[in-house]
Amino acid sequence: MDKQKRAKLKAGGWTVGTPREFLELSEEEAAFVEFKLALGKTLQSLRKTQELSQVEVARRLQSSQSRVAKMEASDPSVSVDLLVRSLFRLGARPDDIAKALRPRRKVPAA
Repeated sequence: MDKQKRAKLKAGGWTVGTPREFLELSEEEAAFVEFKLALGKTLQSLRKTQELSQVEVARRLQSSQSRVAKMEASDPSVSVDLLVRSLFRLGARPDDIAKALRPRRKVPAA
């Protein structure tokens, strides 16, 4: 968000912050959310690259179109295991998944 928009919102009485702050997530929880979002976006990207519809992906995964939509949106009901297995079913290699999961920011070590 640009500085001007942030200042305007604050002046209007709004609280401005990050999703992590709003949800009161720890660094680890925020990293997990980003991890899962990256998997969902990678699934969507792979589907589009292969010019497949969600229905076609659902058939390959023996699932439903609505489930594929939830997977791409990283819905809380979708497990990381399901996302990874689906990526492999669509032809992703381990290094493709590793590349998608590279952190965009540094996560502090324990």
